[in-house]
Amino acid sequence: MVYIALLLSIFIPFGFGDLIFLIGLPKRPRNIYCMAVVCVASALVFFCAAQGSIDTFTLIGVSERAGIAFRMDGLSKIFSCMLAVLWPVGTLYAFEYMSSKERTNAFFSFYTSCYGVSLGICFAANLITMFIFCELLTIFALPLIMHTRDSHSKQAGMRYLSFALMDAVASIAGIIIIYEVTGRLDFNAGGIEGIHAGGTLMIFAFLLMFFGFGIKAAVVPFSSWLPSDAAAPAPVSALLNEVAIVNAGCFAIIRVSYYIYGAHYLFDTAAQKVAIIIAALTITYGAIKAWQERNFKRRLAMSTVSNLSYILYGAMLFTPLGLLGAWMHMLYHSIMKITLFLAAGAALHQAGAENTDQLKGLGRKMPITFGALTIISLALIGVPPLCGFYSKYFLGFAGMQVGTVYSYLGIAAILISTFFTAVYILDIVIKAYFPGKDFDYTAIENVKDPDWKMTVPFILLSILCILLSLFQREIYQFITSCMQGLF
Repeated sequence: MVYIALLLSIFIPFGFGDLIFLIGLPKRPRNIYCMAVVCVASALVFFCAAQGSIDTFTLIGVSERAGIAFRMDGLSKIFSCMLAVLWPVGTLYAFEYMSSKERTNAFFSFYTSCYGVSLGICFAANLITMFIFCELLTIFALPLIMHTRDSHSKQAGMRYLSFALMDAVASIAGIIIIYEVTGRLDFNAGGIEGIHAGGTLMIFAFLLMFFGFGIKAAVVPFSSWLPSDAAAPAPVSALLNEVAIVNAGCFAIIRVSYYIYGAHYLFDTAAQKVAIIIAALTITYGAIKAWQERNFKRRLAMSTVSNLSYILYGAMLFTPLGLLGAWMHMLYHSIMKITLFLAAGAALHQAGAENTDQLKGLGRKMPITFGALTIISLALIGVPPLCGFYSKYFLGFAGMQVGTVYSYLGIAAILISTFFTAVYILDIVIKAYFPGKDFDYTAIENVKDPDWKMTVPFILLSILCILLSLFQREIYQFITSCMQGLF
Protein backbone atom coordinates (compact mmCIF):
# COMPACT_ATOMS: atom_id res chain seq x y z
CA MET A 1 0.00 0.00 0.00
CA VAL A 2 2.71 2.49 0.95
CA TYR A 3 4.66 1.77 -2.24
CA ILE A 4 1.57 2.51 -4.29
CA ALA A 5 1.03 5.77 -2.40
CA LEU A 6 4.63 6.81 -3.09
CA LEU A 7 4.28 6.10 -6.81
CA LEU A 8 0.91 7.85 -7.00
CA SER A 9 2.32 10.98 -5.35
CA ILE A 10 4.74 11.22 -8.31
CA PHE A 11 2.57 10.10 -11.19
CA ILE A 12 -0.77 11.72 -10.28
CA PRO A 13 0.50 15.31 -10.80
CA PHE A 14 2.85 14.15 -13.57
CA GLY A 15 0.13 12.33 -15.52
CA PHE A 16 -3.03 14.22 -14.61
CA GLY A 17 -1.22 17.52 -15.12
CA ASP A 18 -0.80 16.68 -18.79
CA LEU A 19 -4.55 16.15 -19.11
CA ILE A 20 -5.20 19.82 -18.28
CA PHE A 21 -3.75 20.78 -21.64
CA LEU A 22 -5.17 17.82 -23.57
CA ILE A 23 -8.75 18.20 -22.31
CA GLY A 24 -8.79 22.01 -22.47
CA LEU A 25 -10.99 22.67 -19.44
CA PRO A 26 -12.66 26.07 -18.85
CA LYS A 27 -11.08 28.31 -16.21
CA ARG A 28 -13.10 27.45 -13.09
CA PRO A 29 -13.28 23.65 -13.57
CA ARG A 30 -9.61 23.66 -14.51
CA ASN A 31 -8.64 25.47 -11.33
CA ILE A 32 -10.67 23.04 -9.20
CA TYR A 33 -9.18 20.08 -11.04
CA CYS A 34 -5.63 21.44 -10.76
CA MET A 35 -5.91 22.14 -7.03
CA ALA A 36 -7.45 18.73 -6.42
CA VAL A 37 -4.56 17.00 -8.19
CA VAL A 38 -1.96 18.99 -6.25
CA CYS A 39 -3.67 18.48 -2.89
CA VAL A 40 -4.10 14.73 -3.45
CA ALA A 41 -0.40 14.43 -4.27
CA SER A 42 0.52 16.43 -1.14
CA ALA A 43 -1.76 14.25 1.02
CA LEU A 44 -0.02 11.16 -0.34
CA VAL A 45 3.37 12.66 0.48
CA PHE A 46 2.32 13.31 4.08
CA PHE A 47 0.86 9.80 4.32
CA CYS A 48 4.17 8.29 3.16
CA ALA A 49 6.16 10.52 5.51
CA ALA A 50 4.03 9.36 8.44
CA GLN A 51 5.02 5.75 7.71
CA GLY A 52 8.70 6.46 8.33
CA SER A 53 11.32 5.21 5.89
CA ILE A 54 10.21 3.25 2.82
CA ASP A 55 12.58 0.64 1.45
CA THR A 56 13.79 0.72 -2.14
CA PHE A 57 11.50 -0.79 -4.75
CA THR A 58 12.37 -1.05 -8.44
CA LEU A 59 9.82 0.08 -11.00
CA ILE A 60 11.90 -0.70 -14.10
CA GLY A 61 15.03 -2.86 -13.85
CA VAL A 62 17.78 -2.06 -16.34
CA SER A 63 20.40 -4.32 -14.79
CA GLU A 64 20.93 -6.05 -11.47
CA ARG A 65 22.14 -2.84 -9.81
CA ALA A 66 20.66 -0.09 -11.95
CA GLY A 67 17.11 0.87 -12.89
CA ILE A 68 14.23 3.23 -12.15
CA ALA A 69 13.76 2.81 -8.41
CA PHE A 70 12.23 4.81 -5.57
CA ARG A 71 12.46 5.04 -1.78
CA MET A 72 11.78 7.41 1.09
CA ASP A 73 14.46 8.12 3.64
CA GLY A 74 15.11 11.00 6.01
CA LEU A 75 16.42 13.50 3.46
CA SER A 76 13.70 12.80 0.91
CA LYS A 77 11.14 13.20 3.71
CA ILE A 78 12.36 16.75 4.45
CA PHE A 79 12.42 17.86 0.82
CA SER A 80 9.14 16.22 -0.21
CA CYS A 81 7.20 17.58 2.78
CA MET A 82 8.51 21.05 2.03
CA LEU A 83 7.27 20.78 -1.57
CA ALA A 84 3.96 19.31 -0.38
CA VAL A 85 3.33 22.45 1.70
CA LEU A 86 4.51 25.03 -0.82
CA TRP A 87 3.04 23.69 -4.06
CA PRO A 88 -0.66 24.09 -3.17
CA VAL A 89 0.09 27.61 -1.87
CA GLY A 90 1.89 28.55 -5.08
CA THR A 91 -0.89 27.04 -7.18
CA LEU A 92 -3.58 29.07 -5.41
CA TYR A 93 -1.57 32.24 -6.05
CA ALA A 94 -1.12 31.31 -9.72
CA PHE A 95 -4.89 31.09 -10.30
CA GLU A 96 -5.30 34.82 -9.78
CA TYR A 97 -1.95 35.92 -11.21
CA MET A 98 -2.48 34.04 -14.49
CA SER A 99 -6.21 34.84 -14.78
CA SER A 100 -5.72 37.48 -17.47
CA LYS A 101 -2.82 35.76 -19.24
CA GLU A 102 -2.86 33.69 -22.42
CA ARG A 103 -2.39 29.92 -22.82
CA THR A 104 -3.25 29.24 -19.18
CA ASN A 105 -4.23 25.60 -19.78
CA ALA A 106 -0.73 24.90 -21.11
CA PHE A 107 0.73 26.83 -18.17
CA PHE A 108 -1.09 24.86 -15.49
CA SER A 109 -0.44 21.60 -17.31
CA PHE A 110 3.33 22.04 -17.12
CA TYR A 111 3.15 23.72 -13.70
CA THR A 112 1.31 20.74 -12.17
CA SER A 113 3.45 18.15 -13.94
CA CYS A 114 6.58 19.76 -12.53
CA TYR A 115 5.31 18.90 -9.04
CA GLY A 116 5.33 15.20 -9.86
CA VAL A 117 8.75 15.44 -11.48
CA SER A 118 10.14 17.25 -8.41
CA LEU A 119 8.80 14.50 -6.16
CA GLY A 120 10.50 11.99 -8.46
CA ILE A 121 13.81 13.65 -7.59
CA CYS A 122 12.96 13.49 -3.88
CA PHE A 123 12.13 9.79 -3.94
CA ALA A 124 14.82 8.57 -6.36
CA ALA A 125 16.63 5.53 -4.95
CA ASN A 126 19.71 5.74 -7.16
CA LEU A 127 21.75 8.14 -9.24
CA ILE A 128 20.27 7.21 -12.60
CA THR A 129 16.68 7.75 -11.41
CA MET A 130 17.57 11.09 -9.83
CA PHE A 131 19.40 12.18 -12.99
CA ILE A 132 16.45 11.26 -15.23
CA PHE A 133 13.98 13.22 -13.13
CA CYS A 134 16.36 16.19 -12.89
CA GLU A 135 16.46 16.33 -16.68
CA LEU A 136 12.69 15.89 -16.90
CA LEU A 137 12.35 18.90 -14.62
CA THR A 138 14.52 20.88 -17.04
CA ILE A 139 12.30 19.87 -19.97
CA PHE A 140 9.00 20.63 -18.23
CA ALA A 141 10.23 23.93 -16.77
CA LEU A 142 11.42 25.33 -20.10
CA PRO A 143 7.93 26.11 -21.53
CA LEU A 144 7.03 27.84 -18.26
CA ILE A 145 10.12 30.04 -18.35
CA MET A 146 9.32 30.99 -21.95
CA HIS A 147 5.56 31.25 -21.38
CA THR A 148 5.20 34.97 -22.21
CA ARG A 149 7.02 34.42 -25.54
CA ASP A 150 8.56 37.88 -25.53
CA SER A 151 12.22 38.51 -26.33
CA HIS A 152 13.28 38.47 -22.67
CA SER A 153 11.61 35.14 -21.88
CA LYS A 154 12.95 33.53 -25.06
CA GLN A 155 16.47 34.69 -24.26
CA ALA A 156 16.08 33.44 -20.68
CA GLY A 157 14.83 30.08 -21.94
CA MET A 158 17.76 29.63 -24.32
CA ARG A 159 20.25 30.53 -21.61
CA TYR A 160 18.56 28.13 -19.19
CA LEU A 161 18.67 25.36 -21.80
CA SER A 162 22.35 25.91 -22.61
CA PHE A 163 23.30 25.70 -18.94
CA ALA A 164 21.06 22.64 -18.52
CA LEU A 165 22.92 20.87 -21.32
CA MET A 166 26.23 21.52 -19.55
CA ASP A 167 24.65 20.24 -16.35
CA ALA A 168 23.56 17.02 -18.08
CA VAL A 169 26.93 16.34 -19.72
CA ALA A 170 28.96 16.88 -16.52
CA SER A 171 26.57 14.89 -14.34
CA ILE A 172 26.30 11.89 -16.64
CA ALA A 173 30.09 11.79 -17.03
CA GLY A 174 30.44 11.57 -13.25
CA ILE A 175 27.76 8.88 -13.05
CA ILE A 176 29.50 6.78 -15.71
CA ILE A 177 32.82 6.95 -13.85
CA ILE A 178 31.20 5.87 -10.58
CA TYR A 179 29.42 2.96 -12.23
CA GLU A 180 32.56 1.80 -14.05
CA VAL A 181 34.61 1.85 -10.83
CA THR A 182 32.08 0.52 -8.32
CA GLY A 183 29.41 -1.18 -10.40
CA ARG A 184 26.76 0.53 -8.26
CA LEU A 185 24.56 3.61 -8.42
CA ASP A 186 22.19 3.00 -5.49
CA PHE A 187 22.02 5.41 -2.58
CA ASN A 188 23.36 4.11 0.71
CA ALA A 189 23.65 6.18 3.90
CA GLY A 190 27.34 6.76 4.55
CA GLY A 191 28.44 5.85 1.01
CA ILE A 192 28.47 2.82 -1.27
CA GLU A 193 30.90 -0.09 -1.23
CA GLY A 194 33.91 0.19 -3.50
CA ILE A 195 33.97 3.99 -3.59
CA HIS A 196 37.50 4.03 -2.16
CA ALA A 197 38.87 1.97 -5.06
CA GLY A 198 38.83 4.83 -7.57
CA GLY A 199 41.30 7.18 -5.87
CA THR A 200 41.83 10.48 -7.68
CA LEU A 201 39.42 9.47 -10.44
CA MET A 202 36.57 9.39 -7.93
CA ILE A 203 37.44 12.88 -6.69
CA PHE A 204 37.29 14.05 -10.30
CA ALA A 205 33.90 12.36 -10.74
CA PHE A 206 32.61 14.09 -7.59
CA LEU A 207 33.68 17.50 -8.90
CA LEU A 208 31.99 16.78 -12.23
CA MET A 209 28.73 16.13 -10.43
CA PHE A 210 29.23 18.99 -7.98
CA PHE A 211 29.50 21.45 -10.86
CA GLY A 212 26.94 19.55 -12.96
CA PHE A 213 24.17 19.54 -10.37
CA GLY A 214 25.63 22.80 -9.06
CA ILE A 215 24.47 24.54 -12.24
CA LYS A 216 20.91 23.99 -11.03
CA ALA A 217 22.02 25.40 -7.66
CA ALA A 218 23.39 28.47 -9.50
CA VAL A 219 26.99 28.27 -8.28
CA VAL A 220 29.52 30.63 -9.86
CA PRO A 221 30.45 30.77 -12.67
CA PHE A 222 27.12 29.19 -13.74
CA SER A 223 24.66 31.47 -11.94
CA SER A 224 23.57 33.85 -14.71
CA TRP A 225 20.63 31.67 -15.80
CA LEU A 226 18.72 32.26 -12.56
CA PRO A 227 18.37 36.08 -12.63
CA SER A 228 17.56 35.93 -16.35
CA ASP A 229 14.68 33.58 -15.53
CA ALA A 230 13.07 36.42 -13.58
CA ALA A 231 11.42 37.16 -16.94
CA ALA A 232 9.12 34.18 -16.28
CA PRO A 233 5.68 34.71 -14.66
CA ALA A 234 5.91 35.25 -10.89
CA PRO A 235 4.45 31.81 -9.93
CA VAL A 236 7.19 30.18 -12.00
CA SER A 237 9.95 32.33 -10.51
CA ALA A 238 8.63 31.85 -6.98
CA LEU A 239 7.92 28.13 -6.84
CA LEU A 240 9.70 26.44 -9.73
CA ASN A 241 12.91 28.41 -10.23
CA GLU A 242 13.43 29.58 -6.64
CA VAL A 243 12.34 26.40 -4.82
CA ALA A 244 12.06 23.27 -6.95
CA ILE A 245 14.87 23.58 -9.51
CA VAL A 246 17.54 25.23 -7.38
CA ASN A 247 16.83 23.10 -4.31
CA ALA A 248 16.89 20.02 -6.55
CA GLY A 249 20.47 20.98 -7.41
CA CYS A 250 21.42 21.28 -3.74
CA PHE A 251 19.54 18.08 -2.91
CA ALA A 252 21.35 16.17 -5.68
CA ILE A 253 24.76 17.34 -4.46
CA ILE A 254 23.90 16.28 -0.90
CA ARG A 255 22.70 12.91 -2.20
CA VAL A 256 25.93 12.30 -4.09
CA SER A 257 28.06 13.51 -1.17
CA TYR A 258 26.44 11.55 1.66
CA TYR A 259 24.83 8.57 -0.11
CA ILE A 260 27.40 7.74 -2.80
CA TYR A 261 30.72 8.95 -1.38
CA GLY A 262 30.13 9.40 2.34
CA ALA A 263 31.11 12.31 4.57
CA HIS A 264 34.19 10.54 5.97
CA TYR A 265 35.56 9.83 2.49
CA LEU A 266 35.26 13.45 1.26
CA PHE A 267 36.32 15.23 4.45
CA ASP A 268 39.64 17.10 4.10
CA THR A 269 40.02 16.24 0.41
CA ALA A 270 40.66 18.52 -2.54
CA ALA A 271 37.00 18.03 -3.49
CA GLN A 272 35.83 19.46 -0.18
CA LYS A 273 38.17 22.45 -0.42
CA VAL A 274 37.12 23.29 -3.97
CA ALA A 275 33.43 22.95 -3.06
CA ILE A 276 33.73 25.24 -0.02
CA ILE A 277 35.69 27.85 -1.98
CA ILE A 278 33.06 27.87 -4.73
CA ALA A 279 30.27 28.10 -2.13
CA ALA A 280 31.98 31.02 -0.35
CA LEU A 281 32.56 32.87 -3.64
CA THR A 282 28.93 32.36 -4.66
CA ILE A 283 27.62 33.56 -1.30
CA THR A 284 29.59 36.79 -1.60
CA TYR A 285 29.06 37.34 -5.32
CA GLY A 286 25.29 36.81 -5.14
CA ALA A 287 24.87 39.22 -2.23
CA ILE A 288 26.89 42.00 -3.85
CA LYS A 289 25.10 41.60 -7.19
CA ALA A 290 21.73 41.67 -5.41
CA TRP A 291 22.72 44.97 -3.79
CA GLN A 292 23.62 46.41 -7.20
CA GLU A 293 20.44 45.17 -8.95
CA ARG A 294 17.50 47.55 -9.30
CA ASN A 295 14.97 45.20 -10.88
CA PHE A 296 12.90 43.77 -8.01
CA LYS A 297 12.67 40.17 -9.20
CA ARG A 298 16.27 40.05 -10.42
CA ARG A 299 17.43 41.37 -7.03
CA LEU A 300 15.58 38.53 -5.33
CA ALA A 301 17.03 36.05 -7.82
CA MET A 302 20.59 37.17 -7.05
CA SER A 303 19.73 36.89 -3.36
CA THR A 304 18.77 33.29 -4.07
CA VAL A 305 22.12 32.68 -5.79
CA SER A 306 23.81 33.76 -2.56
CA ASN A 307 21.56 31.84 -0.18
CA LEU A 308 21.70 28.55 -2.07
CA SER A 309 25.41 28.37 -1.41
CA TYR A 310 24.74 28.76 2.32
CA ILE A 311 23.18 25.31 1.93
CA LEU A 312 26.13 23.96 -0.05
CA TYR A 313 28.65 25.43 2.39
CA GLY A 314 27.00 23.71 5.35
CA ALA A 315 26.68 20.40 3.52
CA MET A 316 30.28 20.49 2.29
CA LEU A 317 31.63 20.83 5.84
CA PHE A 318 30.71 17.14 6.18
CA THR A 319 29.81 17.42 9.86
CA PRO A 320 26.44 16.75 11.55
CA LEU A 321 26.10 20.39 12.58
CA GLY A 322 26.96 21.62 9.10
CA LEU A 323 24.38 19.38 7.43
CA LEU A 324 21.80 20.37 10.05
CA GLY A 325 22.38 24.06 9.26
CA ALA A 326 22.22 23.31 5.53
CA TRP A 327 18.83 21.60 5.78
CA MET A 328 17.49 24.28 8.10
CA HIS A 329 18.51 26.95 5.62
CA MET A 330 16.97 25.07 2.67
CA LEU A 331 13.67 24.84 4.54
CA TYR A 332 13.62 28.42 5.84
CA HIS A 333 15.00 30.05 2.71
CA SER A 334 12.44 28.27 0.51
CA ILE A 335 9.56 29.66 2.57
CA MET A 336 11.11 33.12 2.76
CA LYS A 337 12.01 33.41 -0.90
CA ILE A 338 8.74 32.10 -2.30
CA THR A 339 6.95 34.72 -0.17
CA LEU A 340 9.19 37.52 -1.42
CA PHE A 341 8.74 36.48 -5.04
CA LEU A 342 4.98 36.26 -4.63
CA ALA A 343 5.08 39.78 -3.17
CA ALA A 344 7.14 40.96 -6.14
CA GLY A 345 4.57 39.41 -8.45
CA ALA A 346 1.74 41.14 -6.58
CA ALA A 347 3.49 44.52 -6.87
CA LEU A 348 3.88 43.97 -10.61
CA HIS A 349 0.32 42.66 -11.00
CA GLN A 350 -1.34 45.48 -9.05
CA ALA A 351 0.93 48.48 -9.64
CA GLY A 352 3.14 47.56 -12.59
CA ALA A 353 6.18 47.92 -10.30
CA GLU A 354 9.21 46.19 -11.80
CA ASN A 355 12.07 48.22 -10.31
CA THR A 356 12.67 48.92 -6.63
CA ASP A 357 12.17 52.68 -7.11
CA GLN A 358 8.61 51.96 -8.29
CA LEU A 359 7.77 50.40 -4.91
CA LYS A 360 7.61 53.79 -3.18
CA GLY A 361 4.45 54.23 -1.15
CA LEU A 362 3.07 50.77 -1.86
CA GLY A 363 3.38 49.74 1.79
CA ARG A 364 0.40 51.91 2.66
CA LYS A 365 -1.64 50.90 -0.41
CA MET A 366 -0.91 47.14 -0.20
CA PRO A 367 -0.69 46.49 3.57
CA ILE A 368 -1.10 42.68 3.44
CA THR A 369 1.47 42.22 0.68
CA PHE A 370 4.09 44.45 2.22
CA GLY A 371 3.31 43.41 5.79
CA ALA A 372 4.21 39.85 4.80
CA LEU A 373 7.23 41.11 2.87
CA THR A 374 8.51 42.98 5.92
CA ILE A 375 8.26 39.97 8.24
CA ILE A 376 9.99 37.72 5.73
CA SER A 377 12.65 40.35 4.98
CA LEU A 378 13.66 40.47 8.64
CA ALA A 379 13.83 36.68 8.69
CA LEU A 380 15.99 36.64 5.55
CA ILE A 381 18.46 39.04 7.16
CA GLY A 382 18.62 36.77 10.19
CA VAL A 383 17.08 39.01 12.82
CA PRO A 384 16.44 36.93 15.98
CA PRO A 385 14.22 35.26 16.95
CA LEU A 386 12.99 34.69 13.38
CA CYS A 387 13.92 31.41 11.74
CA GLY A 388 16.58 32.80 9.39
CA PHE A 389 18.74 33.57 12.41
CA TYR A 390 18.91 29.94 13.53
CA SER A 391 20.11 28.45 10.24
CA LYS A 392 22.85 31.09 9.97
CA TYR A 393 23.81 30.46 13.59
CA PHE A 394 24.23 26.72 13.05
CA LEU A 395 26.16 27.26 9.82
CA GLY A 396 28.55 29.69 11.50
CA PHE A 397 28.99 27.47 14.55
CA ALA A 398 29.61 24.45 12.31
CA GLY A 399 32.31 26.36 10.43
CA MET A 400 34.01 27.31 13.69
CA GLN A 401 33.79 23.70 14.84
CA VAL A 402 35.67 22.49 11.73
CA GLY A 403 38.25 25.24 12.28
CA THR A 404 40.06 25.22 8.93
CA VAL A 405 41.02 28.13 6.69
CA TYR A 406 38.32 27.03 4.26
CA SER A 407 35.57 26.84 6.88
CA TYR A 408 36.48 30.32 8.14
CA LEU A 409 36.35 31.55 4.56
CA GLY A 410 32.72 30.41 4.45
CA ILE A 411 31.94 32.17 7.75
CA ALA A 412 33.43 35.40 6.38
CA ALA A 413 31.30 35.05 3.25
CA ILE A 414 28.14 34.59 5.35
CA LEU A 415 28.94 37.71 7.40
CA ILE A 416 29.54 39.78 4.25
CA SER A 417 26.37 38.41 2.69
CA THR A 418 24.32 39.20 5.80
CA PHE A 419 25.46 42.83 5.67
CA PHE A 420 24.54 43.23 2.01
CA THR A 421 21.26 41.36 2.57
CA ALA A 422 20.27 43.91 5.22
CA VAL A 423 21.12 46.74 2.82
CA TYR A 424 19.32 45.47 -0.28
CA ILE A 425 16.24 44.04 1.44
CA LEU A 426 15.66 46.96 3.84
CA ASP A 427 15.99 49.31 0.87
CA ILE A 428 12.78 47.74 -0.45
CA VAL A 429 10.96 47.99 2.88
CA ILE A 430 12.00 51.61 3.45
CA LYS A 431 10.92 52.70 -0.03
CA ALA A 432 7.56 50.99 0.39
CA TYR A 433 6.74 52.64 3.75
CA PHE A 434 8.77 55.85 3.70
CA PRO A 435 8.69 57.23 0.15
CA GLY A 436 9.59 60.74 1.24
CA LYS A 437 7.52 63.76 2.28
CA ASP A 438 7.18 64.98 -1.30
CA PHE A 439 5.86 61.69 -2.64
CA ASP A 440 2.61 62.04 -4.60
CA TYR A 441 0.20 59.30 -3.48
CA THR A 442 -2.27 60.25 -6.19
CA ALA A 443 -0.02 58.42 -8.68
CA ILE A 444 -0.93 55.14 -6.97
CA GLU A 445 -4.40 56.15 -5.83
CA ASN A 446 -6.14 53.07 -7.25
CA VAL A 447 -3.55 50.51 -6.14
CA LYS A 448 -4.64 47.96 -3.55
CA ASP A 449 -3.86 44.44 -2.36
CA PRO A 450 -4.73 41.72 -4.87
CA ASP A 451 -7.56 39.19 -4.68
CA TRP A 452 -7.70 36.69 -1.79
CA LYS A 453 -6.17 33.97 -3.95
CA MET A 454 -2.95 35.98 -3.87
CA THR A 455 -3.14 37.45 -0.36
CA VAL A 456 -4.00 34.20 1.46
CA PRO A 457 -0.64 32.67 0.44
CA PHE A 458 1.16 35.72 1.93
CA ILE A 459 -0.68 35.30 5.20
CA LEU A 460 -0.17 31.53 5.40
CA LEU A 461 3.54 31.71 4.58
CA SER A 462 4.15 34.53 7.08
CA ILE A 463 2.39 32.54 9.80
CA LEU A 464 4.43 29.48 8.85
CA CYS A 465 7.66 31.49 9.11
CA ILE A 466 6.70 32.67 12.60
CA LEU A 467 5.66 29.16 13.70
CA LEU A 468 8.97 27.71 12.52
CA SER A 469 10.71 30.41 14.53
CA LEU A 470 8.81 29.39 17.66
CA PHE A 471 9.36 25.64 17.34
CA GLN A 472 13.11 25.46 16.77
CA ARG A 473 13.61 22.54 19.15
CA GLU A 474 11.12 20.42 17.22
CA ILE A 475 12.68 21.37 13.87
CA TYR A 476 16.11 20.52 15.24
CA GLN A 477 14.93 17.13 16.45
CA PHE A 478 13.08 16.32 13.22
CA ILE A 479 16.02 17.14 10.93
CA THR A 480 18.49 15.39 13.24
CA SER A 481 16.36 12.24 13.16
CA CYS A 482 16.34 12.39 9.36
CA MET A 483 20.16 12.42 9.30
CA GLN A 484 20.59 9.08 11.08
CA GLY A 485 23.30 6.86 9.61
CA LEU A 486 25.10 9.56 7.64
CA PHE A 487 28.04 10.00 10.04
